[in-house]
Amino acid sequence: MERRPLFHANLNVSVLSLGTMTWGEQNNEAEAHAQLDWAVEHDINFVDTAEMYPVPPCAETGMRTEIILGNWLAKPGNRQKVVVASKIAGPGRRDWIRNGATALTKANIIDACEGSLRRLQTDFIDLYQIHWPDRNVAAFGTWRFDSGKERPTVPIVEQVEAMQTLIKQGKIGGYGLSNETAWGTTMFCRAAEQLGAPKPASIQNPYCLLNRSFEGDLAEVSYREQVPLLAYSVLGMGMLTGKYLNGALPVGSRFQKFGETMGGRYRRPLAHVATEEYAALARKHGMTITELAMSFAATRWFVGSLIIGGTSVAQLDQVRKSYQTKLSPELIAEVDAISNRYLHPTA
Repeated sequence: MERRPLFHANLNVSVLSLGTMTWGEQNNEAEAHAQLDWAVEHDINFVDTAEMYPVPPCAETGMRTEIILGNWLAKPGNRQKVVVASKIAGPGRRDWIRNGATALTKANIIDACEGSLRRLQTDFIDLYQIHWPDRNVAAFGTWRFDSGKERPTVPIVEQVEAMQTLIKQGKIGGYGLSNETAWGTTMFCRAAEQLGAPKPASIQNPYCLLNRSFEGDLAEVSYREQVPLLAYSVLGMGMLTGKYLNGALPVGSRFQKFGETMGGRYRRPLAHVATEEYAALARKHGMTITELAMSFAATRWFVGSLIIGGTSVAQLDQVRKSYQTKLSPELIAEVDAISNRYLHPTA
């Protein structure tokens, strides 16, 4: 499988990476380990997790996903087979994490990393990411910045200092951002230059046919600072598999199982309308909507890796087979025409 560089961490990662957020909620440990074995078998070398997982997050299951992954990594020879990424949760959303010590201070970042290392049963995390910013931002389906929500925040330079310390200690290979803005990414890069530290190696944000907002100022920052995108929700929380077409709600699907607590931004009316049009376009060109969605995302120059996840190996394998479909310039133009009609329908 193709490898793409994460420049500032000196890593080369597979164009597809294995997401883990179902492990410990929708998947048990045996099923999770089967997914990992499948990934290695198909030359996927990149695994992404977080201290907050599984999703939907709650105190009863929190941090379980890292434990499940750690039990696989502890098996002889497995740690050397994969690049491991994890994330520290930010403030305000999950106060049961680390007894509420979720501000991204240097001390909390180092403490959280050490906790992840213990659960992962490894002495080294290849890529350690900030799951969401410490400061007030518009994110998770909200696009309007609200200055009225400003609050005290940890300076970005202190967060970079923490990552620099962890790199010097040999506990992480590099660090990344997630759910971050163009301004925030630029400020992390400037802080790194100020400290003589590595810049962030990646930014993990949503990106798919239903959410192309990354292609604006974030894409410029990605290009100028060499910070590639680790794209999540590439299939729009399942919308772009076609399983929710025509109002369907399959039993066992995330939308059916978890109701409005999951994927609300992808349930908005225009998202359904746009999905119907992408599905029709895919049929016109003799492919599935999944093939269209995955192949389009894989061709974007700013993408470092596409994070895929599922509750079964069969689902994962279907997605794996879909990302190499050749898209003609004419088809891409038709995709752009739909996108222009439904600009950011999940925003």
